[in-house]
Amino acid sequence: MHTYLGLKQTETVLIVTDTLRLRIAKSLYDTAREMDCDAIMMTMPPRSRHGEEPPRAVAEAMRSVDVVIAPTTMSLTHTSARKQANDAGVRTASMPGVTEQMMIEGGLTAEPQEVMEQTRRLAETFKGASEIRITSELGTDISFEVDASKWNLDVGCCRQKGCSTNLPAGEVYTAPENCTGTVVIDGSMAGLELLKNPLRIRVEEGLAVDVQGDRAKEVLKIINPLGDEARNIAELGIGTNPRARIIGVVLEDEKVRGTAHIALGDNSTIGGNVVAGVHLDAIIRKPRVFADGLEIDLV
Repeated sequence: MHTYLGLKQTETVLIVTDTLRLRIAKSLYDTAREMDCDAIMMTMPPRSRHGEEPPRAVAEAMRSVDVVIAPTTMSLTHTSARKQANDAGVRTASMPGVTEQMMIEGGLTAEPQEVMEQTRRLAETFKGASEIRITSELGTDISFEVDASKWNLDVGCCRQKGCSTNLPAGEVYTAPENCTGTVVIDGSMAGLELLKNPLRIRVEEGLAVDVQGDRAKEVLKIINPLGDEARNIAELGIGTNPRARIIGVVLEDEKVRGTAHIALGDNSTIGGNVVAGVHLDAIIRKPRVFADGLEIDLV
């Protein structure tokens, strides 16, 4: 709360949680009270999928405080409620899927300055690039058009009005304009946790047109009812956190230094224009990444 959010005495902090994350939420609430903050905790039923909006009362409260911390089961990161809170000047930290173990080891224990420096260094290598290509030994080969895309940095430090972060932090990401190729997901995927066997996603003109693998039906069950918007390749990201590990919680998995991830669905909150009501990140363990043909050192 002090290092990443710069929480000050007398500020109002809202802890948004659900019935499956109460112990973590209560610890954050108690700490905020110890810091002499005006602390509020709101508990809702778990959302059914990542990117689903919270109840209206929660969304309205999120716009009316100084800081929001959201240890939830499903992600509020890619929701209108989170974006509107930031637009109102609120500082937000989203922690979807966070576990008690993650609170004491792994990505959250990384040296903040190291995460910040690594993330900024990597972002510089993408500056001005028109095309990003990702390949892997398992068969990933996909190219993203990013000529007009804005690169976002999640460094954890969220002390300015309207800023947003994940905790743990550590990634460079963008909403690509278009992409075509094949992605082989061999780490984890939101809604599926760790993958024992890879998923293969074929992409044409920015849409996932085919999903293959022993858990493909689970992915399709999530996205099919939501239309083509849920098939949108919403995000391209690269992890930069040296202490993060692939543990089956995408919040931490996507931050692992040297990994890449894509996401299906909504990108309206990160610079795109697709509203889908879902956002599913998927991790590639050992990618090779090229910016305009030049290979980038990820570690």
